[in-house]
Amino acid sequence: MITWRQVVQESDKAIIFRLTRDTGVFSDEEVNIAVELADEKLLEGDVCSYQFLFAEQDRQVVGYSCFGLIPFTDRRFDLYWIAVDKKLQKQGIGKKILQRSEEIMLSQGGEQVYAETSGRDDYIATRHFYQRNQYIQMAELPNYYRHGDSKIIYCKEL
Repeated sequence: MITWRQVVQESDKAIIFRLTRDTGVFSDEEVNIAVELADEKLLEGDVCSYQFLFAEQDRQVVGYSCFGLIPFTDRRFDLYWIAVDKKLQKQGIGKKILQRSEEIMLSQGGEQVYAETSGRDDYIATRHFYQRNQYIQMAELPNYYRHGDSKIIYCKEL
């Protein structure tokens, strides 16, 4: 059974580091940024626009998401991060985290959520994940991250 927590704790930084690193697709820089967002939330509290959702089983974090209202938009959210423990992937946990994150966004008046990902081959499962969850590809920016690595932007109406 999954329990949910939205409050970031100091110990979550190490958990976010492990979850994102162990996926095997994020660069060291990306992993560090994921941790920095949690650190920013800890430092700024409710003033910080980043929101977190932690999925726990048996009091252990098994996955998380980070999302937030997009500045200067009307009820549009970005899904910045979603990661599930590598040993527990393909068990529906990511889908539950995504659905719960969307429910939170909707409860805050959200109308749309955007997710960005890479066009690299090792992100095929990620792109399929978004598509299975009713996200529509809105754009592809070729060679965005580096030569041969597109940025793909998905959107879902809440």
